Amino acid sequence: MDPAKILVVDDERSILVLLKEALGQWGYQVTTTASAAEALGILKSELFDALITDIRMPDMSGLELLREVKKQDESIEVVMMTGYPTIASAVQALKEGAYDYLSKPLILDELRHLMSRMMERKFLRGEIHTLRARLGEELTVNELIGTSGPMERVKEIIGKVAVTDSPVLIEGESGTGKELVAAAIHRLSSRVKRSFIPVNCSAIPQDLLESEFFGHVRGAFSGAVADALGLFRGADEGTIFLDEIAELSPALQVKLLRVLQEMQVRPVGSTKAFPVDVRVIAATNRDLERAMTEGSFRQDLFYRLNVVRVTLPPLRERREDIPSLINHFLRRFNKRFHRDVRGVAPEALAALTAYTFPGNVRELENLIERAFAMGAREQIALNDLPSLSKTPMTSTPVTSPESVPALADVERELILKALAVFKDDKEAAARALGISRRTIYRRLKEYGVL
Repeated sequence: MDPAKILVVDDERSILVLLKEALGQWGYQVTTTASAAEALGILKSELFDALITDIRMPDMSGLELLREVKKQDESIEVVMMTGYPTIASAVQALKEGAYDYLSKPLILDELRHLMSRMMERKFLRGEIHTLRARLGEELTVNELIGTSGPMERVKEIIGKVAVTDSPVLIEGESGTGKELVAAAIHRLSSRVKRSFIPVNCSAIPQDLLESEFFGHVRGAFSGAVADALGLFRGADEGTIFLDEIAELSPALQVKLLRVLQEMQVRPVGSTKAFPVDVRVIAATNRDLERAMTEGSFRQDLFYRLNVVRVTLPPLRERREDIPSLINHFLRRFNKRFHRDVRGVAPEALAALTAYTFPGNVRELENLIERAFAMGAREQIALNDLPSLSKTPMTSTPVTSPESVPALADVERELILKALAVFKDDKEAAARALGISRRTIYRRLKEYGVL
């Protein structure tokens, strides 16, 4: 197993020297910095298992750094240090997501035991996550990746609706994670110990949908050699997720409406109806209200399903979540490919952040997986993302030293592009580029923009 990577942040050089030596002797791989802003830049391009940071620092407080780190990668464990301990600051640190809080001067034996417990907890959480994946279980709402405003609103709605039995309609473009949200609602509900059955309505032939949904009796049609329960009875006391609901035929929409009204199903070929207790979550990437106007989707079925609506934002509307999603996929594919890819190069991160992602989160996942499949080892570079690197700046053949863009020109283009993407939000642009906001302002003055 590779040694755990620890980032230490403190404006006192003596603390950095002490912790680098001690943690190194204990078997950890240690990186140190005296600047919180520099730490954020390091975390943009490299994965770490834990962060140890002072609370009082000149450029940014440890609590501010903690918040930014948790936005970027929630799996990083954070230990806070301070020479001015108070109950209020300790409570605030733990509330913000810190693992623990230490007072200076540090007691090395105490730190060593804390690191051991913290790494053990991190390992166990990783094992639990892996076991869930093997069992086919999806993430809970607290593990949905992203802390942007749009994602926080989605999580808030999920938390409220999960405790009810109301039908839910999830809207969003392809690749935004509609099934993940449906699974999170199920796992937070009282039905969690029962089945969660996802159904892609567009993947089942129309002439088999009624039998698949409601079951059939032996001899009901050619090939029906035995009774079949159907998906609704199989999901009894659980949740059924009907993805691509807009693809249902008008005839099946009528039958589904009747099931939702009466909460009983009649198998194909049977004269007997069976009661069911099923929560229905539906999803679509189409505009159902427009489909109603066009006559392809029933109005009464729409109102049955649309008790609570969850609208998932496309990735281009929550670009600030891209770094945390990248970290999530890096950790996942490191396990799958048995690699230790520790981050994304700044120019690759800038390109990913500026990209519009028509395929949304699924496309981002595919890009990262392709980089692994094509041999990325230590860091994902821009040339590991060929579909993003086909720009005039990167695709122009290099025929002489004069044809290579100056580093300052490349930096200027990246900064101005990031500011355009984030609508002149300098804080967000700085986070995406892995530099401080002061650096942004200094560069803009040099460019004559400010």
